[in-house]
This record gives sequence, C-alpha cells and structure tokens, in this order.
Amino acid sequence: MSMMNFDLTEEQLQIKYSIREFAEGEIAPHVMKWDEAQHFPLDLLPKFGELGLMGIIFPEEYGGSGLGYVEYATILEELARVDPSICLSIAAHNSLGTNHIYQMGTKQQREEFLPPLVQGKQLAAWALTEPGSGSDAAGMRTTAVRENGNWVINGSKNFITNASYAGVTVTIAITDKSKGNHGCSAFIMKNDTAGFSVAKKENKLGMRASDTAGLSFEDCRIPADNQLGELNHGFVDSLKILDGGRISIAALSLGIAQGAYESALKYARQRQAFGRVIAEYQAIQWKLADMATQIEAARLLTLRAAVLKDRGKITTKESAMAKLYASEVAVRVSEEAVQIHGGYGYTKDYPPEKFWRDSKLCTIGEGTSEIQRLVIAREILRAT
Repeated sequence: MSMMNFDLTEEQLQIKYSIREFAEGEIAPHVMKWDEAQHFPLDLLPKFGELGLMGIIFPEEYGGSGLGYVEYATILEELARVDPSICLSIAAHNSLGTNHIYQMGTKQQREEFLPPLVQGKQLAAWALTEPGSGSDAAGMRTTAVRENGNWVINGSKNFITNASYAGVTVTIAITDKSKGNHGCSAFIMKNDTAGFSVAKKENKLGMRASDTAGLSFEDCRIPADNQLGELNHGFVDSLKILDGGRISIAALSLGIAQGAYESALKYARQRQAFGRVIAEYQAIQWKLADMATQIEAARLLTLRAAVLKDRGKITTKESAMAKLYASEVAVRVSEEAVQIHGGYGYTKDYPPEKFWRDSKLCTIGEGTSEIQRLVIAREILRAT
C-alpha cells in the first residue's frame, strides 16, 4: 500500500480474509460465553501461533510472520470485528511485551525470549502502569536495585493485560529516583521468578475475555543480563513502543466500529416499523451515513500511521491521531448501533451491546484521549 493508493494488495487481502474466516469460524461461536465467564481461551494459543498471530511484526529468523504494520492493522481489525477481547490480548502481546524485547533487546535476549513468544508457546505482558501512576508515569514507585550481580525488584503494577497468563513480563522500574522519567529502566521478568505474583484480577465493564490484573514484586531477583535496553532509558524506550502500540489500538477500535456498524446495517434492513423496513427512514439513513463516514476516516488515519511506520518514520503524531480518532469513533458508532437496534440493542442477544462496552477501553488504554491530545499538541507546536 502506498500513501495515495488505499487498496490492499492481493496478498494483504488474502491475509484479511483468512483471518476473517478464522475469527468467524473459531471465535464467533464463543464470544458471549467467554465474555460472561471472563475466560481467555489459552487452549487457542497454539492455533494463534500456527496462524502467525503471535509474531505478526517480527522477522522470520525468530519464527515470526515478518509482516508490516499495514498487515498488522488489517489483522487486528478483522479480529476485533468479531471479538475485541481476543484482539486486545493479541495486540498487547505483539505491540508491547514482545516488541519491547525485539526493539531494545540484545541479540542474546532476542534469541532466548522471542521464539517461544512468537510461536504461541508463551504470552507476553508489559508492565508500566501502577496503582498510583497511570498517565503520570513519572509517579512510578516500583524499584530495581543492583545487588551481587542481580537486579532486585520491589513494587506493584496495575491494569496489566495478559498478566495472569504471561510467561514473560517486561517491567519498567525506577533505577535512579533523582532523574525522574530519565531514571527508569526496563527488565525482562520470567513469571516463575520467586517473589513475583499476580494480584487482583479486574472485573471489567468490557473486554472481559482479555485478562487484566495487578502484579506484585517482592524481592524478585533477576540476572543482570535481564536488563532490557540501556540503563535509565526505560521510559524513553516505552514511549517508542507506545507509538506502535497506539496503531494497534486504532486498528482494534476500527474493528469494533466496523462490527457494530455491520450489525446495525443488517438489522436496519430487516426490522420493520410502521409498514416499512427502518433503513428506509431518513433518521436511520443519516445515522448509517455518519457511521460509515467516520469509520472510513478512522481507517485512513490508521493506515497512514501504519504506512509511515513501515517506512521507518517516527509516527508519534500520526499514531496518536489515529488512536484518538478511531477510539472515539468506536464509542460513537457502537452507541449508535445500540440505538438503531432499539430495545434489542440493550440486550445481549445482539452484538452492539458488547461492542459498546468493549469500545470504552480504547479511549483509556495506552494513553487516554486526553493524553493523545497532549501528544498531538506537543508535536504540532514543536513543528511550527
């Protein structure tokens, strides 16, 4: 895909429809059951690995699929169109935990940790947020101290995707308190490390099949070699990781909006009121027109960020714009889909109710809408 040619290539379309077939065949029948039970289908991990979903953006030398961000965004949209929860867990695994190891890791770290992650033998988690520090990451309290050739980590993390099931968690901790943001470092933590435990599992509004939990570190000793990236560079590196992560949340949002819109369109063509199908009423037509237009705009913003990322450009502004707009469109479109379904939209018998619940996280996770606006403002003011 080039900047001006918005069509997916033959190969990209093939990927898109093979993921659609998988999602509709193997995920769709279980969506509500998993949502109600807050169940993440760990038994599907090998299948995800086989399909290349666990290593989408990583080179084939590590067992990855070797695909770019345009393919990645396309895959995530197709997954989220059926089940945003599954999409979220796969996105966090790829974009955050695994990507941090790939981007900042040494050759030795990549060779040790990437193959099981990209093959679907293990899930990755990424731990930045804490109970007292979300958007304000400088308020972090988790510490890492050097001791006899090891790092000793103490503290806690909150709202961590994949926390309960991960084999490996990339953890950000303070290594020099006097330096604020520039005193944090990243570490690769195996989840069987002594002193490491999963704390409270969150009971969430939406994205319920995706695992979100707290983490606790009590004198967790890890080898000095598990430091990831340069000392005190953890926060700066995290911002780079989030640039890619935000493209994935934009794609997830897009899939939610697309799924909700398709449901509303189908319903509007079938539901009768006052002797006509409701799609014939202008009130409904205008809703559908606005939904379709907003989805296309979100898709173009998302694909632009993905194309630039594939070209090796810094996409801080473009990723933030795509994430901000697409996430807010997901909330608006899924809410309108509920409205078009009327009373049925408020029940769990039709998809919009779940899309609406799931959509809200997209305006919060990986930087709230407010933080995206700060990032965009900073970038445009810097450029002028």
